[in-house]
Amino acid sequence: MPAGHAALRLEEVRAHLDRTVFAWIGAFDPVSPFYYRIYSPVIFIEFYHQPGVALPDTGYSRRHAHALVRTPNGNDYGRELLHQHRGEAG
Repeated sequence: MPAGHAALRLEEVRAHLDRTVFAWIGAFDPVSPFYYRIYSPVIFIEFYHQPGVALPDTGYSRRHAHALVRTPNGNDYGRELLHQHRGEAG
């Protein structure tokens, strides 16, 4: 993300820190898999380990991780489609 956009986004996230929640599932050691979620009215971040797709029957491990960042208040993926739909239909 360009520096100017990142600064604006960070400002928006900081403005909602009082409504931000952090959740953790897992151990606190250097090898166990874990999951965390950070969410607020303006951001949703999720990180988690999954069983290896290319490594059958290995179970959850730190070798296969997924992460996502979404915008729950609209403009997710650049558009606020539900809002647009309601505006056009109403």
